[in-house]
Amino acid sequence: MPTLRTGLVIAGGYADKVRRVLFAQMKDKLKSGEIEGSEVARAAGELNRLLFEILVNKLGIDKGDVVRITVEYEVEGSTIKWKLDTLTIQAWRRIPDETVSRAVEETVASAQEFLAAPPSYEVETLGVTDTGDYVFRVLLNGEPVGAVLVTPINGRAVLRAAVTAPAPKVLKKSIVDLGGLKPEDYVSSRIGDIISQGEDAEKRLAERVMREILALIEVESGEEIENE
Repeated sequence: MPTLRTGLVIAGGYADKVRRVLFAQMKDKLKSGEIEGSEVARAAGELNRLLFEILVNKLGIDKGDVVRITVEYEVEGSTIKWKLDTLTIQAWRRIPDETVSRAVEETVASAQEFLAAPPSYEVETLGVTDTGDYVFRVLLNGEPVGAVLVTPINGRAVLRAAVTAPAPKVLKKSIVDLGGLKPEDYVSSRIGDIISQGEDAEKRLAERVMREILALIEVESGEEIENE
């Protein structure tokens, strides 16, 4: 069944995009005389009327916002009929330029201080494996963004870690002195330093390392650990 897809389009121009796409898709039928241009225009107008009701009256979408519209249709004889049960709309609201500029200016003004301070990570203990490895989940603003693996050895520990935000980092291996602290206390008090030792990495690599660490607990508990 044919499908009309607008792709990403400024909300103020969705009506023209719908009309252009439909005429383009009906090009062969228009040439052969199977369908009249007036019918294509009618169908486009019909859909655009419904879209206006949804986008403008129901959602209050602004002309500068971005939308993507998808809907199937069929041609019966010389008539276009929309399959409205397939209509899907995605919308992204535009942030005003002044709001963006203010955020940029405020952040740049304090960039040195901001970058000098580690992100405000929090740590959640997920468990200890049968082999004595400690597995921790890393949170940022309450959202899971990483994991830490601690393997204690005679007062010292081998650390492995990965985070995906605010910038992906991977700590492949680090040997530290626990200083008499329990692994959970050490990680909680030094999580910023631990992550800062990591190397900048692609997000997919950080995600893979994070999954590998979390899998150590998942395998033993039989439960999947939720992460981002």
